[in-house]
Amino acid sequence: MPMDVEVQIHARTLALRSPDHLRVGPFTVRYNPNWSIKYANYAIPDRNAEPTAEDLDALIAVFRKHERLPRLEFLPGWAPAVEPALLAAGFTVEDRAPLLACAPGDLLPPKPVGSLAIAEPVTDAEFDAAALVQHHGYGGTGEPEGGEAAWLRDAVRGGGVAALATVDGVPAGAGGCSVPVDGLTELTGLAVAAAFRRRGIGAALCAHLTATAFERGCRAVWLEPGDADVERIYAGIGYRRVGEKLNISLDPDGTAG
Repeated sequence: MPMDVEVQIHARTLALRSPDHLRVGPFTVRYNPNWSIKYANYAIPDRNAEPTAEDLDALIAVFRKHERLPRLEFLPGWAPAVEPALLAAGFTVEDRAPLLACAPGDLLPPKPVGSLAIAEPVTDAEFDAAALVQHHGYGGTGEPEGGEAAWLRDAVRGGGVAALATVDGVPAGAGGCSVPVDGLTELTGLAVAAAFRRRGIGAALCAHLTATAFERGCRAVWLEPGDADVERIYAGIGYRRVGEKLNISLDPDGTAG
């Protein structure tokens, strides 16, 4: 099975396992009541779905009811009829993000970073510190809603990975690998605090998370880089492109039809 299809199955399986997921026509909505950012709330179509206008109206209504941006993340080839239907309904493509993956034999050691320590959070204070780095790293202000810390705890409980990086004891970076499905896990939420960027911490943290996932039995780790510069960092430690994912959403004032 191609790796990009495995990635899509992994993402959809986790969505179906999420406690607050919703089924709307041929879609699974991964809804997070304690985390409002768009990256934690999105729909995935069933394989080869052919949604009707009524299906899309119902999908949009569910997002509106739960005060979330109508949004989907999926491989276009997984359900070829969905993207044209969404565009016709007024959705706008956010981006077509590359998917990268790494296997155990491909992981390369990053450059060492002085005074850097990376460990798995154990105490509430450590999980909260990791969540705060992630929250600010993805543009948030103030305190996190709670979704970040909960995600990290759930990942660890389910066989995934969480990591907090510190420099001289100061939180500098954080990230995690999702609960594995058939030996596949997603590296996500990787963030480096503004004061510590451009020191190689992101590469070191990514390599640590990836190596730990392999130690826990995963056969591959996949991720979605934020931009071309980030993709180059991941490529430097052994990640390679395996496909492309569509991120598409409806303007907050938009309507279907």
